[in-house]
Amino acid sequence: MRKIVAPTAALALLAGLSIAYAADATGVIKSIDPGKDVVTLDNGSTYMAPSSVKLSMFKVGEKVTVTYATANGKMEASAIKPAT
Repeated sequence: MRKIVAPTAALALLAGLSIAYAADATGVIKSIDPGKDVVTLDNGSTYMAPSSVKLSMFKVGEKVTVTYATANGKMEASAIKPAT
């Protein structure tokens, strides 16, 4: 029985660690790299934008809210919209 409990507990712990939680960040766009689908805010945070987000709609200096999750050490945006 102990041979099953320890691996099962370890697997449950690792599964919990891989879950990405969405967060929001608001800031002013410092730079946009449409070739790499990357947006950098004025606080220095860089976000990878999905193909569903048209970066051409945004301008440097615009205040935006980025909804993102951290995956593989990178902040991956799921949405970028003008801040209210």
